[in-house]
Amino acid sequence: MAQFICRDVSLGYDGKVIAEHISFEINSGDYLCIVGENGSGKSTLVRAMLKLHEPMSGEITTGDGVLPTDIGYLPQQTEVQRDFPASVREIVLSGFTGHLGAKPFYSREQKVAAMRAMERLGIDSLARHCYRELSGGQQQRVLLARALCATKKILLLDEPAAGLDPKVTGEMYSLIENLNREDGITIIMVSHDIAAAIRYATHILHIGHKRNFFGTKEEYIKSEDGRAFISLSGEDVIRT
Repeated sequence: MAQFICRDVSLGYDGKVIAEHISFEINSGDYLCIVGENGSGKSTLVRAMLKLHEPMSGEITTGDGVLPTDIGYLPQQTEVQRDFPASVREIVLSGFTGHLGAKPFYSREQKVAAMRAMERLGIDSLARHCYRELSGGQQQRVLLARALCATKKILLLDEPAAGLDPKVTGEMYSLIENLNREDGITIIMVSHDIAAAIRYATHILHIGHKRNFFGTKEEYIKSEDGRAFISLSGEDVIRT
């Protein structure tokens, strides 16, 4: 059963449409990359999936027992957020906020889980460090650990490697791939990196100004839209 179902969705702001006729389904364990030109509505779609933005038409629903608390989100950071004066441990623990209910404090089990998430992402030694003193790559690992505390089912990642150098970018993509393949977490990732999308994704959603594509990455590579976008991106990624 699909975890996310998007039916003929149109997105926009102030009555102006920026993307339309978007339809797809995501099943447990899929790795979906959302690609397209700047301003095509990729990040807006993710916000709509999180119920942070209302579609102009169409509908986005969840299935397979997915609840809002089953979704972990790694958004694009602003400069203000990068300068946040909290410890790494505090930020990772904040991933459990949606699970606290009426309880004012994190449980022992949640604290242990937060440490395990930090260990998994290689940042446990930074637990007491101030977040704003970290490198960009370290900050992204912290945010990914926070998202892992929020869920073990679905991660929505908006440009998780933006602004990172090639080495750190490769490490970040490898971590995300392991979470998908080893832990079975569904990955939905917005990316401008078409080479990474082709390498790691099982499915591609290409939001275009004239038409959209949704299918497996193999189907995308063979499609007219896929070949055209790959060519425009200057990437030699036709080989899988």
